[in-house]
Amino acid sequence: MTKPGEYYPRDMSIHPPALAPDYKTSVTRSPQFARISLEQTISDITGPTFGHGDIAPGDHDLLSNYAKTGDPIGERIIVHGRVLDENARPVPNTLVEVWQANAGGRYRHKKDSYLAPIDPNFGGCGRTLTDEDGYYVFRTVKPGAYPWRNHLNNWRPAHIHFSVFGSAFCQRLITQLYFEGDPLIPLCPIVQSIPDAGAVDRLTAKLDLNATIPLDSIAYRFDIVLRGRRSTLFENRLEGN
Repeated sequence: MTKPGEYYPRDMSIHPPALAPDYKTSVTRSPQFARISLEQTISDITGPTFGHGDIAPGDHDLLSNYAKTGDPIGERIIVHGRVLDENARPVPNTLVEVWQANAGGRYRHKKDSYLAPIDPNFGGCGRTLTDEDGYYVFRTVKPGAYPWRNHLNNWRPAHIHFSVFGSAFCQRLITQLYFEGDPLIPLCPIVQSIPDAGAVDRLTAKLDLNATIPLDSIAYRFDIVLRGRRSTLFENRLEGN
């Protein structure tokens, strides 16, 4: 039996182009010159290291980690899955962070001026470490869609931002989770800048009734694959994972 290689060739066809005219801000943000290679420094390839002492017990629970006077408003959900490498091996002790809008579609950010109200019991941020099987779990509320100033009537689908840290500062990967069945996904210029339908599907969390808590929270499964042919698309690594 042939032993799989440590790395697989990059499939550049799944990645969105830097310039996607329907996504208006890509017009000014896309590079005007070819990329150049830079040698890594010691700070690029060492640290950070994260341990359980850096994570509070409730950091993964967005239903309670900011609440002061009651529960957050919105549909209670569980988002869970595994962080895997290209050969489906678990990646343990990896810092996973999330941030999101509240159930009304508003972020707790001073520059978010959307008319939906701030939820006083929802901060919208959480973090956890994967266990020895690469498993993570968050409790939260399902984020709302919100309008954005791309074109006159553009709305972002409900989504949660994910950050995965490796063993060095240059190994932080960022992506977005979308929800199965959201009718705004095929209408979003950001999502539709991805040319490969399979890559979009891998950004879409699937309903998981087996992990749902009856009369409490609906669950969604979202596995993160760091490299290889089935890799999750990361927005800050458009050159390939």
